[in-house]
Amino acid sequence: MSAAELAHNCLYYMSLMREVEDRIERKLYRQGKVVGGVYVGRGQEAIPVGTALVAEPGDVLFPSHRDMAVFLIRGVTPSRILAQYMGRAGGVTGGRDANMHMGDLNHNIVSIISALAATVPVAAGAALALRYQGKNGVVFSYFGEGSTSRGDWHEGVNFATVQKLPVVFICNNNQYAYSTPISLQMACANVADRGPAYNMPAEIVDGNDVLAVYQATRRAVEHARSGNGPYLLECKTFRMTGHSAHDAAHYVPKDLFEEWGKLDPITCFEARMLAEGWGGQTEIDELRAAVHREVDEGVAWAEQSPFPDPATLLDGVYESY
Repeated sequence: MSAAELAHNCLYYMSLMREVEDRIERKLYRQGKVVGGVYVGRGQEAIPVGTALVAEPGDVLFPSHRDMAVFLIRGVTPSRILAQYMGRAGGVTGGRDANMHMGDLNHNIVSIISALAATVPVAAGAALALRYQGKNGVVFSYFGEGSTSRGDWHEGVNFATVQKLPVVFICNNNQYAYSTPISLQMACANVADRGPAYNMPAEIVDGNDVLAVYQATRRAVEHARSGNGPYLLECKTFRMTGHSAHDAAHYVPKDLFEEWGKLDPITCFEARMLAEGWGGQTEIDELRAAVHREVDEGVAWAEQSPFPDPATLLDGVYESY
């Protein structure tokens, strides 16, 4: 893949993620068409894009609620995602389980657990399963910096390092665990500082630079796929919104929004594309228009998708004896 092709893919998926999430949060949610809460990754698009573009088909991904681009890159269409948020039968889970709790094993995407750190031991287990099956896959485990202060995060990481499992741990360090700033929930300066305690390589990455994330992920995946055990990436970014659509984020100083707004991963990358000659302004404008049309079509399809048949309410529900 040429530099220009990679740049186009990066911009396309970052733009598509933002447009899908903006449509969900700023229109459909406010129109009362979304079932459940809404949590978006505005300002963090470079992280799921720069990582998921490295993944191979046999790799298994555990995205968080701010990693929409993982689904898009793996082949889940905007229409299915939009239907998911509107509780329609055409959604990823057929209209079940609110909206963000979606996964698609056909695309090797495992649904999130709301307490994000709880997915880390599961991701380690998936990596162990790949080893048992004799597959050379890598597991991508996404979480926020707040997750690294929970016990289940440490248990999962410890197991993965002791067993030298092929996991890339990807921390979206967006500075706030809900309303708690990072300085009030951990004493170390960086999440990456936790890596050496487990004899695990750890790297700090500019989470607003999609190509920096992409290159760091390639290094991490090569390490894990070669049998050297897990690798920790701390992607430093900022959550350019509240914790959820109903959170006005009054606890965040306004100057932080202004400071990080100048580092917007999409606008900064557009400028870099122009400077590097990877694309012209006309091409960028056409990409924006195409993304807008794609989401328009996805919304129309999702709104025409029926609600699930009540007769299927108990389908997929199991009882243990």
